[in-house]
This record gives sequence, structure tokens and C-alpha cells, in this order.
Amino acid sequence: MARALEIIGERWSLLVVRDLALGPRRFTDLMRSLADITPTRLTDRLRQLEAAGLVTREPPSTGREVWYRLTDAGRDLAPVVEALTLWGMSHALEPPQAHEPVHPTSLMIGTKVFLGEHAGRLARPARWVWRFPPDDAYTIRFGNGAWTLAHGGRDAADLVIETTPEAWASFLTARGARTLPREEIELRGNAAAIKVFARAFAAELRSK
Repeated sequence: MARALEIIGERWSLLVVRDLALGPRRFTDLMRSLADITPTRLTDRLRQLEAAGLVTREPPSTGREVWYRLTDAGRDLAPVVEALTLWGMSHALEPPQAHEPVHPTSLMIGTKVFLGEHAGRLARPARWVWRFPPDDAYTIRFGNGAWTLAHGGRDAADLVIETTPEAWASFLTARGARTLPREEIELRGNAAAIKVFARAFAAELRSK
């Protein structure tokens, strides 16, 4: 554990791994999702993770921007990221502060972790797509006894959730009773799918 922490124990290292979990990103993408990091610090973290064999860089085929992606060793940290996310949701949960940036990738990782812990196994497969403005989507599926998360949402879905990152973060971190649908969270699907979805989040359905 001590040797592992020498590599990934610094504050930003696992956050970089988290933000690369759903696919390759550019330096500018990581700067946006890691709102408080400086360019110098991000460059340093990426170099250290690359030297440790957790991240690899792909030279651009066109243009100037380099893409960063996780190696197999980096992807093996997924259970660590999810375990820390679950611990934070269980013991350090707080709603987003005013003007605090909410990035969809980290938010949806938290959503998947929440479902795995609290919704458990569904009676049948499900595919839910979250759509965030202006044109960003994430798909969470339940099948073969497990929840999975992917970036994108062009395939057919049982339910589409139209919302903003801020609104969904407020719902997910709410203390006490949750209700659906609610302001800035629109559910598009049949009544049965909406009922399953609400139950998964321990939310009470209310008529519009």
C-alpha cells in the first residue's frame, strides 16, 4: 500500500485517473474537469503517471493537441476510484456549493457508484441515458448483474434524463426524501421505466 501511495497518493493523481476512466482526453479537457489545478501541476502529474506506466500519450495525427489515455495498469485502478467515491458519498457527502463547477464525468461516476451500492440488482436489464447541455450524454446500463457506465448516448434507451450537471448533482447529494420529476430534471420514457428509475434512487414519484 505504501508503494502504491507513492505513485497515486498525491491529491491530483487519482483525479486524473478518474477523468480518463471513460476514454482519452486532451490536456485542455483535463484542465476543464480539474477546475482548481494549474497547467504546471497537471503537466507534472501527467508526466509522473506516464513514467509510472498508468497513462500513455498519443501524438496528434493532425493539429497540435496530444491525447492521454489510461494503460491497462491505469484501468486497474477503477475499483480504487469507485471505492473512494463511495466512501466520500457515505461519509463526506455535501451538495455542490454556489458557483462550484460540476463536471459530468465525475458526476456520472458517482451516479454509477450510487446505483451499485443502493439500487443493487434490478429485475431486468435497463439502459438509461443522461443528456446534459449543450450536447453531452452518458449511458448507464444494468445487465448480467452489474452496472456499467459509458460516455455517449446514441443507442436506444429505456429512459432519457434531460438535466444539467448542477441539477443532477443537487438531486444525487440531497439529504432526506428525493422526488422525481423535479425542476430541471425531465424524464422521458414510459411509466414502467420511470417507476424503476425512481425506485433505484429511492425517490418518490409525483405527478407533473
